[in-house]
Amino acid sequence: MLRFVTGNAGKLKEAQHYLTDPIEQVEYDYTEIQSDSLADIAVHGAKEAFDHLDGDDPLIVDDTGLFIDTLGGFPGPYSAYVEDTVGVERVWKLTELEENRRARFRTIVAYYDGERAETFEGSIRGRIVAPRGDDGFGYDPIFEHNGVTLAEMDIDQKNSISHRGRALAKFAEWFSADGEWNPGVPD
Repeated sequence: MLRFVTGNAGKLKEAQHYLTDPIEQVEYDYTEIQSDSLADIAVHGAKEAFDHLDGDDPLIVDDTGLFIDTLGGFPGPYSAYVEDTVGVERVWKLTELEENRRARFRTIVAYYDGERAETFEGSIRGRIVAPRGDDGFGYDPIFEHNGVTLAEMDIDQKNSISHRGRALAKFAEWFSADGEWNPGVPD
């Protein structure tokens, strides 16, 4: 069985869209190292969680960052901390008067099985807008892609274009090709 180390039910739901075999959600608050690299953060978290959980089952951890062009890529890998301390609406306020509000979401999914660490990246371009929509989580209400915020999309729409979905699709394809088990990747 594959374990997904996350306390976020929304992330688990998104992963289940790509990985048809059972995924066990495991809540473990691993140390999030300070790094400008999402991959370094995710791999460190995956290795620490694996060691702490004392199991033989492989696991995945993801790390996501919102990179806003006009802010020099801020908040980037510090997005969760900024969301918790500053808040999503204040991030919008930082960009509200800017002409260039282009941004990119990037997600790294890190796989670790006790010996092998692999990473898979997904990204999506968009722009920062005033908060809209009731679905999703995190920065979804202020991130617009093709005229619609991620929070205005239903789960199927969001999964079809999302940064995490793209990373999960790459992971699912690799995991299946590696012969571990055969998850389904949506058409």
